[in-house]
Amino acid sequence: MFRPTSKPARAAAKAAAVSLSAVTACAATPAALASAAPDGARPAVQQRAPGDQEAARGTEGPHDVVFVQTSAEDGNTIVAYTRTAEGTLVKAGSYATRGDGGRLNGSEVDHQASQGSLAYDPDENILIAANSGSGTVSVFEVDGPRLTLRQVTPSGGGFPASITVHDGIAYVLNAGTGGSVQGFTIDGPRLEPIAGSRRELGLSTDRGPLQFVKTPGQVGFTDDGARLIVTTKANGSMQVFDVDDDGLLSAEPVTNDQAPGVPFSFVTDEGGRIVVADASNKVNTFTLWKDNTLKPADSADTGEMATCWIARDGSTVYVSNAGSDSLSAFEVDEAGRLTPAGRTPTGAGPTDLAVSPAGDYLYVQTGETGGLETYRIGPDGGLTRTDAVTVPNAVGGEGIVAP
Repeated sequence: MFRPTSKPARAAAKAAAVSLSAVTACAATPAALASAAPDGARPAVQQRAPGDQEAARGTEGPHDVVFVQTSAEDGNTIVAYTRTAEGTLVKAGSYATRGDGGRLNGSEVDHQASQGSLAYDPDENILIAANSGSGTVSVFEVDGPRLTLRQVTPSGGGFPASITVHDGIAYVLNAGTGGSVQGFTIDGPRLEPIAGSRRELGLSTDRGPLQFVKTPGQVGFTDDGARLIVTTKANGSMQVFDVDDDGLLSAEPVTNDQAPGVPFSFVTDEGGRIVVADASNKVNTFTLWKDNTLKPADSADTGEMATCWIARDGSTVYVSNAGSDSLSAFEVDEAGRLTPAGRTPTGAGPTDLAVSPAGDYLYVQTGETGGLETYRIGPDGGLTRTDAVTVPNAVGGEGIVAP
């Protein structure tokens, strides 16, 4: 095969060869496909094979564990790692969910094309995993890096892809057949469906070759639990439901049109605003009003490709650019204004990501190789990569939690 040797040719070949899901699912616009990924040097980090354990042991504290989901179609698995004082990762266990991962048509590095397919409830100390291929969710009790499977239950729809929890309530986003959300009460290490809580989203989620661009991307509660938000990607909207004290949703959402934007994932900032990773390669901030409408506060281009996943560390947000093999950082002030705070090269196809509870490390899945990378967060929010491992059978896997 012809291998270009000039820098511009290599950049163009890279843009063309990047997974269709990373570019189209997130960007979904011809202009984004035409943009070239910046060509930057990567720090030298040894890639360790599955099962290659170093002499260093994981530290003993409660917040130096990370769980990642393989999303494998022949059996979904949660793999646990502990982090050493030096920032390296040690595999601590592997736990079958007794369900199958799924793969949306057209996807490659991001088989679920979503954020939040693995969720942690700190009140009950449980981990909830979406088995997209089986239409189920699995519930584990958490003991440090050890998991005990307690329940496998139907998700209330087809292709569960995102999960959110708040104050004893969980909602699962089912990405198939037009999309839906289903509510559950959390009773110890078990979920119980809330009668009458299912809501249809009415999206175009056909099963054609670009199915993965049309499914919804994330479900999440606001900080106070009073609203539930769903991003719809190429359907071009963010839907906002009211949530009552029993966990039931308003009959219909308020639909906030974001077209031609492609809202993929979001976090809330410290001021209660919504910060969105928009796959048209932007980061957008909004104020959520009492009538469930979103008022734009600011918008910033990343200059990258396939900006889809987002995590927050205080006033800093990090977004994964799957088509550029990079992370972008932005500072968010009290008014929602965005200030660029740096770019960091990553492994191939960065997707879902999570910040450690202490705010000192960022963990990033790299879907093209099924990898997991660890970055130390500096006082200024800058990132230094400390390790990269290969998660067994996790190519295209999504779902990461650092409890």
